[in-house]
Amino acid sequence: MRTTEIRVHGVADTGPETVLDRPVMTRVAGDRDAAFYRVRPGFGDPAGPSGATLEAYRWSGLTGGTAIRTFSLVLLLPFVLGNIAVWMLPPRRGAEAVGKALCRLLAATLTAMYVLAAVGLALDLLAWQCAAYPRCMEGRREVSWLAGLPPGQRLAVLSVLPIAAVALVRRLGARTWQLPENTVAIRQAAGAERLDSPAFWDNRALLRRLGSLHVAVALGTLDLALLTVLAPHDRQSAGYALLAAAVALLVTALALLCVPGVGRSITTNGRPWPTGVAGWCAVALTALTVGYAALPRGPWTAEGGLPGYDVLVAGLFAGQMALLLVLAGLILIRRRHGTPALLGGLGAPVLVLVAIGVAVAFSSGPSYALAEYLDRGSSPTPARPLPPGAPPLSPPVAYRWALLGFSVALVLAVVVLVVGSRYGRDRRRRMAEEVVRRDYPEAARVPPERVRAVRDRVARAGAADRFGPLLPAAYAVLAVLTLGAAGLSILHQGPGMVALRLGGLSLARPVDFVTDLGGLLITLFALALAAAGLFAYRSSAIRLVGVLWELATFWPRAAHPFSAPCYAERAVPDLTRRIAHLTAGGDGVVLSGQSHGSVLAVATVLKLPAASRSRVALLTYGSPLGRLYSRAFPAHLGPDVLGEVGERLDWRWVNLWRLTDPIGGWVFTPGPVRPEDPATRVDRRVRDPVGLSIPPGDTVPPPIGGHRFTPDDDLHRAVRDLVERLGR
Repeated sequence: MRTTEIRVHGVADTGPETVLDRPVMTRVAGDRDAAFYRVRPGFGDPAGPSGATLEAYRWSGLTGGTAIRTFSLVLLLPFVLGNIAVWMLPPRRGAEAVGKALCRLLAATLTAMYVLAAVGLALDLLAWQCAAYPRCMEGRREVSWLAGLPPGQRLAVLSVLPIAAVALVRRLGARTWQLPENTVAIRQAAGAERLDSPAFWDNRALLRRLGSLHVAVALGTLDLALLTVLAPHDRQSAGYALLAAAVALLVTALALLCVPGVGRSITTNGRPWPTGVAGWCAVALTALTVGYAALPRGPWTAEGGLPGYDVLVAGLFAGQMALLLVLAGLILIRRRHGTPALLGGLGAPVLVLVAIGVAVAFSSGPSYALAEYLDRGSSPTPARPLPPGAPPLSPPVAYRWALLGFSVALVLAVVVLVVGSRYGRDRRRRMAEEVVRRDYPEAARVPPERVRAVRDRVARAGAADRFGPLLPAAYAVLAVLTLGAAGLSILHQGPGMVALRLGGLSLARPVDFVTDLGGLLITLFALALAAAGLFAYRSSAIRLVGVLWELATFWPRAAHPFSAPCYAERAVPDLTRRIAHLTAGGDGVVLSGQSHGSVLAVATVLKLPAASRSRVALLTYGSPLGRLYSRAFPAHLGPDVLGEVGERLDWRWVNLWRLTDPIGGWVFTPGPVRPEDPATRVDRRVRDPVGLSIPPGDTVPPPIGGHRFTPDDDLHRAVRDLVERLGR
């Protein structure tokens, strides 16, 4: 039986030439975004040492390729992180619907944060605060024309900017990698839970409904920000009626997000869901609100900040904190002891906290930068009074608490990293050195520096498991306190004011300094992410962005419709279709997944029909399945699902792992091999490096591979073993 080895690369793809270890490739299927490659005839042996025909699947074009695409992913980062959280919920019957509803509500708050950030820039700082002070408008022709308009009309004109921001993310969220041929004709399967469900990667119905509801939330937030200014000033029934309609729209959209069946094509009574109506009602209400703001009014003086805006921001932070506490409490109450899970099952709320932190950076950073530009450097604090005639431009007080929290979080992160890296370091080194000397009998004959280098790599790789959760746990505690303080700023008490009351100027000055430092750091953080998004696609030195997207956009959009498109909705059907074609022609297939490619390979196996699976074997190496994915996503890639993958393949599965790999590792729990349990025969630990001493004919000792797997003897032996099993 002929056999084809399909190699699926991991993150930070280096090209099919490196994957197959051949100089010249030719595309045999696919397109520029995702394709299958083989050795071009006449440019090397098309088969590997095992005799299997080599083929590479390259999917990295789905996660990058252009500066605009990569930059858009940076802009959508809070939405991406919020979307992943719903997949991290632990498997708890009776609590899944509530947990998913809470994740969808938290995702909606991220949309509201995005809109309020645009409102703060366009309406609060520019249309309201700056336009009211001649010193702010002086010498600025690009904005000086606003001074001649009444406050209401200024708000109406500049409300176009938040509307354009909503249209931008709606357009970005409408992108998809799904092909028309991948459509699944199942009426109520949208939002399916299991990876082997026919509709798991086809969630277009869910996206349409979530997209309409998030548009309603976004435009409803803008309407609320406008009408909290206009209605109390006008004191007319029309303004209060529009305000009531905006509140009703937001409540309705949030209520629909909590309905468990919102992802289905039809309701239980056979009628379509009213989500599309909510979106169009939001568009109509926004048009009425902007028109109402543009109406002529009597004399009106704008003073201070935009009325009600700081209350909206503080209230949003308080609502996020309440939702997070409810979600964490629900997980802790329903926690199943003995099941391995990241951060004790609290990975979902912690990841939402990270998403909120990034959203705060994207919101407060530009706000303080614009305020600094408009008021020409005269930002007011309790310790620094304004100079005469200076405009008191200032973002909401809640942002001051967020900036203070960012500074403290940075210090805390450094402390945790330093303490975590040093705690138990000597004991880890002793254990690692015992392993090295046991694996390498020649250790006593080589220079001690070489032994220490391998020992330290093993020790550092093991420390990632022990101390990796410390940083997110410490961040979670601090973030909850920061959100609580930001929510309490509804009382207009910033950190500088509280410090002034508690300790006078001697305490207020250092607090203001730390807060200003946080503003600088958070602005630099936002600018660094934007620059990385623009240049990472063409710079091999900036790989963090590409790695992040490849890890974060594996899961479909089930919580936030404006998240980046899921590349697996194209990659998994590609692999399934290609394997079905090869096996239908009589070939056997060894599906070989490296690093994150092993996750795609497992998802593909779960989607394969039984006729194809009987001719397929699986090879994974450098795989994060057992070390990360089964703990972070226990409901979808937990031990039960991984065991089902092995059973479907009749345990034709080999996983290679190294002690020096800080990311990849065993798939099933390491331990002695038991003949009665086929899962214990899947994992094979390979030595890294191959040896400590310089081999004959070489000039340097073998390198330490770590997480990098290149075609070597261990890999070829595993493929040869799987090819023999397929033959039997």
